[in-house]
Amino acid sequence: MEQQMLMAVEADSAEMMRCIDDCEQCHRLCVRSALTHCLEQGGACVEPPHLRLMLVCADLCRATADAMLGGFALHEPLCAVCARVCEECAESCRRIADLAECADTCERCATSCARLSGVVVSRRSATRGQPARRP
Repeated sequence: MEQQMLMAVEADSAEMMRCIDDCEQCHRLCVRSALTHCLEQGGACVEPPHLRLMLVCADLCRATADAMLGGFALHEPLCAVCARVCEECAESCRRIADLAECADTCERCATSCARLSGVVVSRRSATRGQPARRP
């Protein structure tokens, strides 16, 4: 069954498969970082806004990947939101010591999701609260 779903997604596009992989990697790394590194480090790593953002990012990445795998017709709006949340999470991780790998993974996922959804998410647009549409 999983093989059939993957074949259907592969037929859609290599770009979508790359986005699914990036979402799944981001999910795994955000969960692992939040529940191991952050809890062990304490301090700023476990501040509620940061920890909450990491866990929401992880859940949203998983849901977005699942939607694409399942052929959900409205995956593009999910990708747009996922891109924005991943960008915010990357920024938060960059401010926290030793979370560069998580930040890099979030940025890669944000780029993939933005490319697939047709939005451009940047630090500037994210802070204004609106993702910018590609021309």
